[in-house]
Amino acid sequence: MEFKMKKEVGFTTTTEYGELHIAGDEAYGYRPYQLMVASIAVCSGGVLRKILAKKRIEIEDLIISTDVERNEAEANKIEKIHIHYKIKGHNLNENKIHQSILLASKNCPMAQSVKGSIEIGETFELI
Repeated sequence: MEFKMKKEVGFTTTTEYGELHIAGDEAYGYRPYQLMVASIAVCSGGVLRKILAKKRIEIEDLIISTDVERNEAEANKIEKIHIHYKIKGHNLNENKIHQSILLASKNCPMAQSVKGSIEIGETFELI
């Protein structure tokens, strides 16, 4: 990827999906921490979705919400990310979903890349 400095604030890059604006100020683009949290949450959710499909567990919808703890005293670094899955489907088995989430966590490249640096917690609810 190549990032180009914007005149006002931040940087841009172009991907096959369009132009991405990144800046420390939300008025000019996505903040870097937002992209990191999104990468971890969506990677985990994508792996979970594949695992559920392989187990023939059919879901209708998957909504992911996050809660982030940052440490202002240490350059506002991300210390914890809590990922909460809302899984919609019929006849879903809580134990199988729980096991699938644990497996997804171990197989998500983004979560594994920050292992030991950022604490990642995961919960779920069936809707």
